[in-house]
Amino acid sequence: MSLLLETRGVEVTFPIRGKGDWPWTPPRLLRAVAGVSLTLREGETLGVVGESGSGKSTLARAILGTIPPTGGKVIWQGRDITGLSGEARRAHAKDVQMVFQDPLAALNPRMTVGQIIAEPLRTHHPEISREEARARVQEIMAQVGLLPNLINRYPHEFSGGQCQRIGIARALILRPKLLICDEPVSALDVSVQAQVINLLKEIQGAFGLSIIFIAHDLSVVRHVSDRIAVMYLGRLVEVAAGKRLIAEPWHPYTKALIASIPVPDPAVERVRVKAALTGELPSPLAPPSGCVFRTRCPVARPSCAELVPETRSEGDRMVACPFAPEEIGQLDNAVTVRAGGI
Repeated sequence: MSLLLETRGVEVTFPIRGKGDWPWTPPRLLRAVAGVSLTLREGETLGVVGESGSGKSTLARAILGTIPPTGGKVIWQGRDITGLSGEARRAHAKDVQMVFQDPLAALNPRMTVGQIIAEPLRTHHPEISREEARARVQEIMAQVGLLPNLINRYPHEFSGGQCQRIGIARALILRPKLLICDEPVSALDVSVQAQVINLLKEIQGAFGLSIIFIAHDLSVVRHVSDRIAVMYLGRLVEVAAGKRLIAEPWHPYTKALIASIPVPDPAVERVRVKAALTGELPSPLAPPSGCVFRTRCPVARPSCAELVPETRSEGDRMVACPFAPEEIGQLDNAVTVRAGGI
């Protein structure tokens, strides 16, 4: 599989002003994304996980181009697309589409389903006739599991799962190469989540799509991802093949995320050993020095406050922790508990 997308040290910084700041007071800088480097190949699904506030959605918007990166590069099929504007950005938008978290809020309540799905066609292909656009809309509706005769109904007449299918159909109408799914199932019931995830996998096979699947729930991401990237406070802490990362997590934060996944068997869940993780996510306006995870890490040492850990690569795995996996395991055994998690 050839390389489709690459991010090289992407940073996104926002200037923040307080209510009591004077106009001449320099704004504080919030680093939402801090030097993230990732790759995505054609036909691959990359899962991106982390707690709320870890920078997952901001990274997605930097890739999409709706937020300009303040540092680093976004490489699309070997071409630097950082800071595209005007027609160039418009042309790139046909190849990269997004599915949003809240299915109903992402749809215009004043437009019919047919109008919503056809909107990208009218924007990027105004030469297409009304009849042809309607035929393509009905075709894509059938492919995502919606009855084509519902084309004239409005979003409020559909369930949450159906609204998400409408959002997926709108994203697919242009036949993109990359689909960015930003927590697409977090607002849905568990049974509907499984339906939407299965639909995405079917669509990927039919369309040959690459997918970036963003979520805070690792139990969802592991079912759809070829590789998984773990983010914490805007930084990448670990990347590995999905099954390998779940079976052999290296970074203490990844271990804690996996330990938080509930086991369906109550007897096993009650006695299961979980990694200790305390405290709240620090403010990105004042991140900890050195390793940003050290204030919550059960195996942190004094040296972790001094140096930012370099990202080490071993085969298909990358991890941002100075300790070897065996060393982390030895330290971890001394601080595990039989309750807690994140």
